Amino acid sequence: MSDPTQESNGSQGSIVSVRGSVVDARFPDHLPTIRSRLETGEGRRITLEVLIHLDPETVRCIALDPTQGLARGETVYDTQTTLTAPVGSAVLGRIFNVFGSTIDDGDQLESTRRISIYQRPVPLERQVTRPEVFQTGIKAIDVLSPLERGGKAGMFGGAGVGKTVLIMEMIHNMAGRYEGVSIFCGIGERNREGEELYREVREVGVAENTALVFGQMDEQPGARFRVGHVALTMAEYFRDRERRDVLLLIDNIFRFIQAGAEVSGLLGRLPSRVGYQPTLASELAEFEERICNTDSGAITSVQAVYVPADDFTDPAAVHTFGHLSSSVVLSRKRASEGLYPAIDPLQSGSTMLTPSIAGERHYRVAQDIQKTLSEYENLKDIIAMLGLEELSSGDQRTVNRARRLERFLTQPFFTTEQFTGNPGKMVSLEDALEGCERILADEFAEYPESALYMIGEVEEAVQAHEERERNRREEQSAEMATD
Repeated sequence: MSDPTQESNGSQGSIVSVRGSVVDARFPDHLPTIRSRLETGEGRRITLEVLIHLDPETVRCIALDPTQGLARGETVYDTQTTLTAPVGSAVLGRIFNVFGSTIDDGDQLESTRRISIYQRPVPLERQVTRPEVFQTGIKAIDVLSPLERGGKAGMFGGAGVGKTVLIMEMIHNMAGRYEGVSIFCGIGERNREGEELYREVREVGVAENTALVFGQMDEQPGARFRVGHVALTMAEYFRDRERRDVLLLIDNIFRFIQAGAEVSGLLGRLPSRVGYQPTLASELAEFEERICNTDSGAITSVQAVYVPADDFTDPAAVHTFGHLSSSVVLSRKRASEGLYPAIDPLQSGSTMLTPSIAGERHYRVAQDIQKTLSEYENLKDIIAMLGLEELSSGDQRTVNRARRLERFLTQPFFTTEQFTGNPGKMVSLEDALEGCERILADEFAEYPESALYMIGEVEEAVQAHEERERNRREEQSAEMATD
């Protein structure tokens, strides 16, 4: 429901037709501008947004609320404003909908400053590029596809491969040590996930530095299409006016594209390739280009991206790829093997992974890991047909090395402790690189693969191995004493 504090005595019109979420309205005296916010229905409870001018007196709108009970001839009020979002420190610790109204148990922010959700991207001369790595505490990401501070990172994957879990783990890991503001935007996701995230933020103790904005899957497509702009407007205010760094987490950017396709279809536009809206590229660019660094602060964005049917040639995935500095690709095959997080090391990548930015050592280790895993991938067919024993000794060492690397890059998460029983681990980049170097040097060739599975630092495997050896010796001594 819209915020009643935003009512205005603008011009009035009347409804001409209602077709689902599409409403046509006639204004004989004053034609509302594109993106104007209109109100109609009993108590002005239904909010409309103008998208098309049909003729000099008629506008076509998309409804952001359900239109049940709306009829032809009802009065429509032009508020002479666009959709607005509350900004400032008052939004921290609260949950909002697309109208900027709070949907938690607290009071409405009636006196808080509000600004339009439609802001221009920062001019190029004001943008600042700082090639700096943003550490997450997750080994597979920090080593193979490091994120850029002030950049955009995408988590790509089909349904059920762990995108939301990975996003929630990053919130947990970053929030405690991240000196800035975190804004989470849920677009078209499950209501249950929103409630779980709210509890997680409160339990971790970072609610006072976090704002949550939701347009859930049961809401109108127009609401889901605009909720991302609300979160982005809040983030821009903290960056530009309060000069703070912002972590913007979006789950799921594909749902933003999907909502745009629904709106486009409702308006009767001819679809483009694979049924997407013809304006897909421009709508996504308009949103993504607002996420950037300036001399006053940075917005670092991490976006989950659903990939329909695991098809990475889908236009939604292709267009999203073009805006990102880091791409973390989640693999269903790895998830089926129990390798969590199910990050595909050969498809994931980052523009940060160069010697001049990440450093010579980090670049070399990452290249060696990918080379080893790539060789192992090429050998899998031979292993399946002939067996591991038929490989040369050099190839056998490569396979053993690769399988241990795969297991070392798994990690127990804090957000899954209640399901797995394994306590979560955060691993620094230095410890992750050291572990990978030691595995590549065949230091763990005699260790069982399971010793490196679901651990944090590699030293945990050493300690566990030493303990097993000590227990074995004690058992042997006891048996000899008995004999």
